[in-house]
Amino acid sequence: MRKNDISGIDFLLVLILLTRLPMPRLQKRRFERHAHAVWAFPFAGVAVAVPACILAQAGLSLGLDPKLAAGIALACQTVLTGAMHEDGLADTADGFWGGFEPARRLEIMKDSHIGTYGVLSLILSIGLRWMAYASILAAAGPWALLPLAMLSRAMMPIVMLALPNARGSGLSASVGRPPLLNCGLGIVLAAIASSLMLGWPIWGVLLAMLAATGSTTAVARVKIGGQTGDVLGATQQLSELAGLLVLSASLS
Repeated sequence: MRKNDISGIDFLLVLILLTRLPMPRLQKRRFERHAHAVWAFPFAGVAVAVPACILAQAGLSLGLDPKLAAGIALACQTVLTGAMHEDGLADTADGFWGGFEPARRLEIMKDSHIGTYGVLSLILSIGLRWMAYASILAAAGPWALLPLAMLSRAMMPIVMLALPNARGSGLSASVGRPPLLNCGLGIVLAAIASSLMLGWPIWGVLLAMLAATGSTTAVARVKIGGQTGDVLGATQQLSELAGLLVLSASLS
C-alpha cells in the first residue's frame, strides 16, 4: 500500500466505521486501509446530516417551531451514528475527571456504566447543540448544519495523527495512525465544500473547531498520554459545539 493513497472504497469504510447505516459486507483485507481512509471522514458527516437537514426542512415547512425542528435534526443524527460520538464524550468525561492515574482513567473509560461527569457532559452538550441548531435553523435554514457535520469529522484524524493510541487495543488502535497528507486532504475538502455553502463565516467556525480540537488533544495527552476511540468521539462533539456557537453568533 502506498504511503498516502486514496481509494473509492474509503467511502464505504468510513460509513461502516462512523455510522450505523446499512452497508454491504467488505472483505476483511479492505479494513487494513482504515488509517488511509481518514480523508473521507467528512463524507460520514454528509451521510448523517443530509437526512437530518431534510427532516428539519420538512418540519419547518409544516410549521414546526425551529426548536422542534432542531430537536428532530439532532435526534436523526444521533440515531444514524448510533450515538457513538456522544458515548465517547461521556466516557471521556468520566475517565478524565473520575480517575487520578492514566491507567485508572482508561479503566473508567472502558466501563460501560456512565457516571456523573458523563451525564453532565451529555446534558450540557446536547442542550447547547440543540439551542445552537435552533438558532441556526431560524437564521439560515437547515442546510447550514451540513458544513458543521463535515468539518467536525475532519477534526478526528488530527487527534489520531498527533497522539499515539493510549490503550493499544480497541477501535482507534485498530484503525491506526493516519498519514499526514490524508488528514490534510479531509480538512481541505471539508473546508472548501463548507465555504461554498456558508461563505466567509465558515473560517471563524473552522478556527473555533481547530481550537477545540487542539484543547482536547492537549488534555488527552496530559490525562492518558494518548488518544482512544472515546477521545475521538469527544473531539467530534466538542469541535462541532464550538463551531455551532461561533456560527450562531455570526448569524445573529
